[in-house]
Amino acid sequence: MNTELQMLLLTAITISCLHTVTGPDHYVPFIALSRARDWSIARTVLWTLLCGLAHVGSSVLLGVLGIAFGWSLSRITGLENLRGGIAGWALLTFGLLYMVWGVKRAIQNKAHKHFDIYDDGNIYVYEHKHGQVVYPQERRKVTPWIMLIIFGLGPCEPLIPLLTYPAARHSVYGMIMLVVIFTLFTLLTMILMVLLGYYGFSFLKTGRLEKYVHALGGFTIFVCGAGMVFLEW
Repeated sequence: MNTELQMLLLTAITISCLHTVTGPDHYVPFIALSRARDWSIARTVLWTLLCGLAHVGSSVLLGVLGIAFGWSLSRITGLENLRGGIAGWALLTFGLLYMVWGVKRAIQNKAHKHFDIYDDGNIYVYEHKHGQVVYPQERRKVTPWIMLIIFGLGPCEPLIPLLTYPAARHSVYGMIMLVVIFTLFTLLTMILMVLLGYYGFSFLKTGRLEKYVHALGGFTIFVCGAGMVFLEW
């Protein structure tokens, strides 16, 4: 395994863990559903896995765009020796733009989905801004199947540029490894956080970092791209 692929895999691990831990919606709903419906640990883990696979599956489908972009780079005649460099610059540029967009989004405090447990014991999802304490007018009652749909429609965008690099290198092995590692660590982190909550362990204030999840993801990709372009990682 070459150094470039090792860096990409490390970046995929970092993003998958950050994306999960800093997003309470990746584990709090399962803990709440488990308690409200008196689920066993096995059923709780099963639904976590199903929703996690839906989430990763949509991310991989979105990552096909990265594969298509990388493949198109590799077809540019006369640039055979520059493919890796171009893909590295693409990785760096996307990371920088994604980080700036994430910081801007955090400053503007854009609305995002929020899960909450109400006095009737039901769980609801609605649009919410950080620091906003307002009773939602539009909310949807959460069931396991609704959760599956929500996760299926909520991909992790940073997977796109990560798949661009091995695609430009014509490395099917690299693309498969990225998808497998990203999937594995996303699911493991989701299950870990759910199990901690299931057994009553309190979390750090990860919700405070939720608004910066896109900025952190962009920064991670930017560092990876910068290392490949300037430090020959």
